[in-house]
Amino acid sequence: MSHPVRLAINGATGRMGQALLALVKKDPRFVVVAAITSAGSSRLDQPAYPGEDGLRYSRHWPEADAIDVVVDFSGPAGLAEALTYCEAHGVALVTGTTGLDATFAQRLAASSQRIALLRAANFSLGVAVLTSLLRQAAAALPDWDLDIFEAHHNRKEDAPSGTALALGEGAAQARGTSLRESAVYAREGRTGPREHGTIGFSVVRGGDIVGEHEAWLMGQGERLELVHRATDRSIFARGALEAAHWLSGRPVGEYDLDAMLAGRALHPEA
Repeated sequence: MSHPVRLAINGATGRMGQALLALVKKDPRFVVVAAITSAGSSRLDQPAYPGEDGLRYSRHWPEADAIDVVVDFSGPAGLAEALTYCEAHGVALVTGTTGLDATFAQRLAASSQRIALLRAANFSLGVAVLTSLLRQAAAALPDWDLDIFEAHHNRKEDAPSGTALALGEGAAQARGTSLRESAVYAREGRTGPREHGTIGFSVVRGGDIVGEHEAWLMGQGERLELVHRATDRSIFARGALEAAHWLSGRPVGEYDLDAMLAGRALHPEA
């Protein structure tokens, strides 16, 4: 693409939206055409970049042919609006919105028949590679014990993390099973010998840890450790921007970070 990728950021006043705006300002590959926010936002019509004229937070989507990719980190209602716009104008969509029910998931699948769509629950490129490596290792070493460790800051409310569960589910599927059948979330007291084929989880909550995930595959006389440590929350926004750049101009269809990473490996210049 000869011109910078033209973005609309949906959910622009949220934490991810703010991180995206900050990164895009320094990245010549992109230009933000629209910063979409909710109708009740206190920042509606205010400048997206304080002290600068031009881009403002808005409820109004641009006219046709003004956008190449919508990057969405809003909520189910905001994502529904983005889908409607993208389908009407043939605009690609990158979304990290979660908490979607089965009906909405079906709508996303149907939308991928009309637009280029990439969605992920975690946009860390390192985590995407870790997930792929763990699937390969779990399949190649089916008889080895597997435990997943994760650590996050003391304000995180859910445990294990969604990323840890996704890692475990990917490993379980690689072994022809599921977390419902194989997960062990707690060990206490006299638990007896480990049951073959189980996947254990351990959780740490403390301080300001951004996010750490480890997978241990343990055999007789040897152990394989796969580790990812996040030290900067902006990695998730960076990953979303990489996805938007890669998705721009792609054919209609549903994509994920695995497809993006594979495409970049085959065509590093893309």
